[in-house]
Amino acid sequence: MAHAVDSPPPTPIEPITEVLHGIEIMDSYRWLEDQNSSRTRKWLEEQAAYTRAYFDAIPDRERIRTRVRELLALKEVISEPWNIGDRHFFLKRQDDREQPVIVMREGLFGPESVLVDPAQRGGGSSLTVSIAAISRDGSFLAYSVRNGGTDHSSLEILDVERGTVLPDCLPEGFCAGIVFAPDGSGFYYSHRELNDPNPNYRAAFWHGFGTERSEDREIFFAGEEPNLFLGILDSPEAKLLAYPVFFTGKSPRTSVYLQAMSSESPEARLVVEEIKGCFVPFFVRSQLLAYTDFAAPNFRIVRIDVGDPDPSHWQDVVPESDKRIQQFAVAGDQMFVTRIDRFSTKVEVFGLDRERREVPHFPSEGTIDLLNRTFATDKLFYAYTSISRPTAIYCYDTGREEAAAWSESNSPIDASAIAVEETTFTSTDGVSVPLFLAVRKDLLNSGPLPTFLTGYGGFGSCVTPRFTAFATFLIEQGFLFAVPALRGGSELGEQWHRAGKRENRQNSFNDFVAAAGWLIREHRSISNRVAIGGGSNAGLLVGAAITQQPDLFCAAICLGPLLDMTRYHLFDFAAGWADEYGSPDDQQDLQSLLAYSPYHHVLDRTTYPAVLLISGDADTRCNPMHARKMAARLQAASGSARPVLLDYKTAWGHTPVQPFSTKIEALADRLAFICHELGVRVQSGRFL
Repeated sequence: MAHAVDSPPPTPIEPITEVLHGIEIMDSYRWLEDQNSSRTRKWLEEQAAYTRAYFDAIPDRERIRTRVRELLALKEVISEPWNIGDRHFFLKRQDDREQPVIVMREGLFGPESVLVDPAQRGGGSSLTVSIAAISRDGSFLAYSVRNGGTDHSSLEILDVERGTVLPDCLPEGFCAGIVFAPDGSGFYYSHRELNDPNPNYRAAFWHGFGTERSEDREIFFAGEEPNLFLGILDSPEAKLLAYPVFFTGKSPRTSVYLQAMSSESPEARLVVEEIKGCFVPFFVRSQLLAYTDFAAPNFRIVRIDVGDPDPSHWQDVVPESDKRIQQFAVAGDQMFVTRIDRFSTKVEVFGLDRERREVPHFPSEGTIDLLNRTFATDKLFYAYTSISRPTAIYCYDTGREEAAAWSESNSPIDASAIAVEETTFTSTDGVSVPLFLAVRKDLLNSGPLPTFLTGYGGFGSCVTPRFTAFATFLIEQGFLFAVPALRGGSELGEQWHRAGKRENRQNSFNDFVAAAGWLIREHRSISNRVAIGGGSNAGLLVGAAITQQPDLFCAAICLGPLLDMTRYHLFDFAAGWADEYGSPDDQQDLQSLLAYSPYHHVLDRTTYPAVLLISGDADTRCNPMHARKMAARLQAASGSARPVLLDYKTAWGHTPVQPFSTKIEALADRLAFICHELGVRVQSGRFL
């Protein structure tokens, strides 16, 4: 049955009450957790029709779509660069191609050849490829093939010299690591098949080229615990394999085993045992190093003597400072690291001899991402972007001490037309919080503006300025674009992360709400013209904001969210986030989670803002049950005339790699929603 745009399809209420740690918790829409049931599928079809009718009725949508296409249609988009000798491998999407292809370039600026093109494989435009591993001589390329935004993929091997795909492949599943043998005879791997009858079995195997996978030999067994993950890395120089064994959950820890590369596969030797916190090992030639917060909350990079691996004997290659290390890369004999200070990326350079080196010139007032793999190359590849500049990739030659632009996209805007400001506001508990603002220069002193507010505030992630078509369009149309550095991130170091972590997570929500309040009090915005949005952990942020301060916001986009915090850990990989959120299996954690769980704080007959929830079947991180249940609950409870919409797509995943045309349509829908609900009439022409 068709429903009018202002009338969402009805959802049956079937209350279930359960008792957790003595607390009664009611769930009216538990039946929507089963996404494969015929009832759920029918309900999703009705929701999709309702949502599509809303989007199609917005008169400015076609005008928005046209400009979105212009903003996304950069000359070329390059990512994932790998440097092997004189060869450079990378992903490249050019012109109107739906998906990137894998390309090899001879020399830094030499001729290019397409190695893998997903469009020639069939399977539709949602098929994507990405580079998983390359042999050290550049003769073999391992690449993953996935459909849509799923986390699982198959793995294929390309003989680069012959241009042929080998019959040796790994089936659909989750590959945690692959390493080619130095002599080119095969590869080592850690992989779990999608429907493995023993899904928790973690082991590494050897596969010889030309043999059946059934003949693969198990060379290391890590265990069968559900929160255990096994990686694999190598040092051809030392002829060693390393197996990082990660335990996730409330007390994450890592062990590392070493094993000699040989046909006999001798028993692996434990060298690092259950280091608490974050510990990411890697080889630089024959040396074992690690990026870790062990005894260093803001992280350090250490060298480990495999003959004397006791943590008390580790040597700092990059010491801890008051700014957290975000990324690291090796080039030549130098270690490059980035540290974040509020909204700025600072690069530091250290020799592998532990001496601080002179820092070459890097672009400022934006975001720098280090792109190198950790095996030795003399070139450092890094990306630079800002709120007004699309991503460009640079190559810094450590021998010549020279940098060159390696890949630049055409800019669809005049960067000088955007004004940025960094300021601070005071949160509810008196803490000063940094705030990034961007707006058209000609609107700087024009009074309150329609505003889009976003943030993240979790997992120690930093939100630094980046070019996006979404932000650019809104700024063009006269919006103020605002991003606070919320507690839970690490823009001010690890203590900033801990101040918004687990039982302190409400601080992150308070910071976000306080940012909106400050913008209104300072006459930068006005209460009925503030929209908010975010995805994943930021989807939780948005859910908390609209349930705790529903009258403060006009519209909200909640993308791939967590919303039922009493059951988030029961689905897919989410139990591994217990260190960040706490676990509902723990009584004290459950009380903290229930105190803000958005799904449980929706109140009947409350005036909620317009809400657009976005999810899909392929999301195996923040399970789509969150969006489904929240849509049903808000539609039943909201006392406002504003819509609650569920934009749900089967192939949508947590990190969707959408076809170019699909990305245009999805972005046009979201921008149309924001502009329509805030009463912003979209203007034609270019303002930037």
